[in-house]
Amino acid sequence: MQLILLILLAAAASAATAGVLTKRELVRRFPAPLMVGDRDADLPAWPLFRRNGTATELAGYVFESADLAPVPGFTGVPPNLLVAIDPAGHFLDVAVLSQHEPVFLDGLGEEPLHAFVRQYRGAALGQQIDVGGPEGAGRVRLDGVSKATASVRIVNQSVLSAALKVARAKLGFAQGRDPARIARIRDQVFAPMTLRALFDGGFVQHVRVANREVERLFAGSAGAGLDRDSLARPDEPFIDLYLAWGSVPAIGRNLLDERSWTRLAARLDEGDHALLVMSAGRHGILADDFVRGSVPRRIALRQDGLPLEMRDLDLELGLSRAVHGALPATEIIALRVIAQAGLDPALPLDFTLPVTRSKGIVYPERITRDVPARYVLPATLYRRPPPAAAAWQASWRSRMPDLLVLAVALTVLSIALAVPERLARNARRLAWVRRGWLLFTIGFIGYHAQAQLSIVNVTGVLQALREGRGLGFLLFDPMSLALWGFVLFSLPLWGRGTFCGWLCPFGAMQDLAGQLGKALRLPQLRLKHRADLRLRRVKYVILAGIAGAALLSPALAGRLVEVEPFKTAITLAFVRSWPYVAWAAGLLVLGMVAYKFFCRYLCPFGAALALLGRVRRRDWIARRAECGTPCQTCRHRCGYGAILPSGKVAYDECFQCLDCVAIHESDTLCAPRILARRGARTIRIEPVPRT
Repeated sequence: MQLILLILLAAAASAATAGVLTKRELVRRFPAPLMVGDRDADLPAWPLFRRNGTATELAGYVFESADLAPVPGFTGVPPNLLVAIDPAGHFLDVAVLSQHEPVFLDGLGEEPLHAFVRQYRGAALGQQIDVGGPEGAGRVRLDGVSKATASVRIVNQSVLSAALKVARAKLGFAQGRDPARIARIRDQVFAPMTLRALFDGGFVQHVRVANREVERLFAGSAGAGLDRDSLARPDEPFIDLYLAWGSVPAIGRNLLDERSWTRLAARLDEGDHALLVMSAGRHGILADDFVRGSVPRRIALRQDGLPLEMRDLDLELGLSRAVHGALPATEIIALRVIAQAGLDPALPLDFTLPVTRSKGIVYPERITRDVPARYVLPATLYRRPPPAAAAWQASWRSRMPDLLVLAVALTVLSIALAVPERLARNARRLAWVRRGWLLFTIGFIGYHAQAQLSIVNVTGVLQALREGRGLGFLLFDPMSLALWGFVLFSLPLWGRGTFCGWLCPFGAMQDLAGQLGKALRLPQLRLKHRADLRLRRVKYVILAGIAGAALLSPALAGRLVEVEPFKTAITLAFVRSWPYVAWAAGLLVLGMVAYKFFCRYLCPFGAALALLGRVRRRDWIARRAECGTPCQTCRHRCGYGAILPSGKVAYDECFQCLDCVAIHESDTLCAPRILARRGARTIRIEPVPRT
């Protein structure tokens, strides 16, 4: 049976909900004047159009996050959100299509999540969007949701990751890179330089192409020999070009006169770039039919293999005194690259200069060849951003004080459990230590840290692994992950009892409820050994049912996990609809007369830990030869029924309360020790006094 359970656990998962929207549904959500186009063949996104007079212009893209960025939630199923962005990267809308986060399925309900995603409207991808982060220029602060911080961070990661994919692929954002992670120009770097210093430092690139080189490009094609000037004067320049990053103060202020520099800087928005192209020779940049303010046809820019649009700023520019006359340029033009294009100063600029020749008169054949030119901005003029921090790191930074407290507590617990006989030597002291620790578990680990481990964690991990999505979603809840790490560390040493007896908040509630029932002298229900064994199997049946439902029906699995009262009692602090509250409260009341009834007989997470606890390598509870034969003291006093008639400890059912260790170390409770003391006692024989 255990083998079957393990197989079910290993396979228990279901496919995450992928895209569910249809064009008809999108038309309903985005009515006129917007129009929904056909879904893109290469990217799961629908274009949105708006009619402007007689023209139809792109209004944005709409898509589902599960198609592009399926970040698993705490059940292993990614949240699915509808996201719409405009061509400038501003969020038009974000809406929840489906989610399986336990905290939002009941208790809090979905309304706090809907309110959270409404905050995206108007924010831009070029801004830094943080959940609960600092406010300031270029930043957008999203208010989180109490008791659901980790879940909304997962939602935020889903929204941003999906939106960036569409923006990069369809809107030219960063050409495949995060716009927030590109290098930044050093605006404060400036020193007067001569033209020679600008050339020597690589600030201005000179490209000179002779007629002979251009003719060589057309060799063997229909365009060969069509340019008589090239054939007549092969050594004269065809293109004499000077390239410079004009919006960089160290370059632009040295090349342009003060008035031109001021006008250029005033025309640029934050993050925009201006490239200066100065030319001489018979093939200039400005064609005869060039319209100022448009995109020039005689020069094109690519970075990282992808095209970037450059548009003329339509400025009359003059050169500075230091440069004027020394730079033989007859044309000068400033071309703007907008911030949304994601031009990266740290990467080379690859220019191409198309040269076109025509053959024929009525229907001329056009032959084009490209003259390449490269510009590399010196590294002294930009700064690289620090390495991008993963989204989950914010969760760890914010919980660092709590993590330190938990680390100290777990260290103390490990030391105590490593030498249990010392802790249990005084039964009264042990009882008070356990009560104090159980209160700490409920208050700090449960209500404050929200680190109640659950069967949902197990099914979520298996589900993510089956779908090949990885386990990165666990990093968004550092307290639970740290506790998981300790549980996995403790299983080979002590078995399941460390978590179930010391670190489970609801288990601590059950324990204290049982102690209260005894203090109130309530009758205690103790089952016969055979009935107890049968009931212990129920939790494994429940575990198998949840695993099978997760495999076949995620919705059913979501309902079955409610057998655990953890979310009701701990996560939502009993603020929930009455059936769930009645179930959790009823289990606590039952625990007052049947010691830890839920933990022993019904808990599927406890069953999973019992199976995993089979990796325990040693029997750490000391036993004597007399234990079980004939002494039965520990067995009768064990509230969990974890000691067999033979005296052996059933570690799968042991909750590590240390009561048996206290008996083992007691001269007044342990029968073998009592007999040993009596056997060692001598009685002095004295004569009876005569009367």
